[in-house]
Amino acid sequence: MIQVSAIVLIWGYVLTFLYLTARTARRSGKRVWLFSKGRERQALPAILFRAAFVLGCFLPLVSSWMAQGWAEEFTVPLKVSASLSVIGLVLMAIGAGIAVYAQWHMGNSWRIRAGDGMQGSIVSDGPFAYSRNPVFVGQIALFSGLAVVYPNIAQTTALLVIVVAAMRQVRVEERVLARDLGRGYVDYLQTVRRWL
Repeated sequence: MIQVSAIVLIWGYVLTFLYLTARTARRSGKRVWLFSKGRERQALPAILFRAAFVLGCFLPLVSSWMAQGWAEEFTVPLKVSASLSVIGLVLMAIGAGIAVYAQWHMGNSWRIRAGDGMQGSIVSDGPFAYSRNPVFVGQIALFSGLAVVYPNIAQTTALLVIVVAAMRQVRVEERVLARDLGRGYVDYLQTVRRWL
């Protein structure tokens, strides 16, 4: 039951992320998928995020359906205590909640990647008063919980991939936002922590 709940949570998060992104694009009338915009290189973080979410969504399905086989150590979860699995599931729910709330809170400023001259306004209240990157913090918590529910090499790899992707993307976004939004964003950088 815990593993099924974990699958529902990861898929529910991804579908909510896509829905909120499409809704923002429709409501704002602006592009929000900025993969090819701007002069900053963002291809590697984009590939890493995609890989992490594909692994995060599909490996639990494979793990749940796979019987004994050659790939067992990579995809079939090790036995963990029920209480540890519950902790992982709670961490997943908290992470998904934080990420969804932060994305929703950004409203029309929501963007995927950073494109020069295509940023919204500075969002510095709500979850952004505590972290400059609460969406990434939530996603990392989501994947951390998933790695607890499915403790195997593949899911741990997905967690590491999303951490690296977030770290690389944040550096790019901060440079672009500082150029585009100026002194107000630089002040925000100095008053709110990057992560927590």
